[in-house]
Amino acid sequence: MDMLKGRLPPISQLGPFIALFIACGFFALTTERFFSAENLSLILQQVMVVGVLAIGQTLIILTAGIDLSCGMVMALGSIVMTKLAADFGLPTALAVLLGLGVTVLFGLVNGLLVTLIRLPPFIVTLGTFNVAFAITQLYSQAQTITDVPDAMTWLGNTFAVGGGAVSYGVVLMIVLYLVVWAWLRETGAGRHVYAVGNNPEATRLVGIGTERVLLGVYVLAGLFYGIASLLSVARTGVGDPNAGQTENLDAITAVVLGGTSLFGGRGVILGSLAGAVVVGVLRNGLTLMGVSSVYQVLVTGILVILAVSVDQLSRKSVR
Repeated sequence: MDMLKGRLPPISQLGPFIALFIACGFFALTTERFFSAENLSLILQQVMVVGVLAIGQTLIILTAGIDLSCGMVMALGSIVMTKLAADFGLPTALAVLLGLGVTVLFGLVNGLLVTLIRLPPFIVTLGTFNVAFAITQLYSQAQTITDVPDAMTWLGNTFAVGGGAVSYGVVLMIVLYLVVWAWLRETGAGRHVYAVGNNPEATRLVGIGTERVLLGVYVLAGLFYGIASLLSVARTGVGDPNAGQTENLDAITAVVLGGTSLFGGRGVILGSLAGAVVVGVLRNGLTLMGVSSVYQVLVTGILVILAVSVDQLSRKSVR
């Protein structure tokens, strides 16, 4: 029995996958359309934007931080990309690079404020959330950007798989998760992220530059927010200045449900993908059952509280 326990992952890592299995089983029994290829592909397309946002959010939460600005930074990136391409006629590749540059810049600003001035990440990112929102509204004049070049929406195109349609954006999301999972697991830089979140003082004493690690994490998160911007444009076909106002909470929800500790230092990036899909499955399944969106929010909130409670209890048991 002891040998078996040693081989099994911790329950915090298995939890999101167990929850996903239970949710899928429940909705398969209560709705006829849930397990159709079309519906399953729709769920994946609906979660790909939040899923990529959750990658950056996971990296920050692993360092015991949090980023409330991710959704609005994503919205600003999408507006920059689409406006430069549609209104100013810039080549698509250049417009996308400039949009990514804006989101990375916000990540850099967040990181500098956290590392140099030592402001709490909650306060820093709450402030940049509002800054990004204001800039988005001013730059777009609160107007949706249309006439987006086809090249900018290519990731929204789909290909057939088992009777359903999977978008290239979903494939990109999965590839990004696998790359980040391998980076965190197999490289020294990835392990430093866990070390900083687990015990920053001990990490500093062994010669690891904690401020450098933190700054790099926030910049890298900004890059993922930029990729999420491109996926948002690809999925909707427009630049929407009103997007991103709830995606920050959705991304945090996905990370928490995925088993990453809000106290830092513990979590598996693939769990965040499972957490994002769990949220998508719940909303989709409850919609198929005809349940009001208010109750969908209620269920999601209860799950978040339960996930954080389990994390807190597991920390106390370790102590």
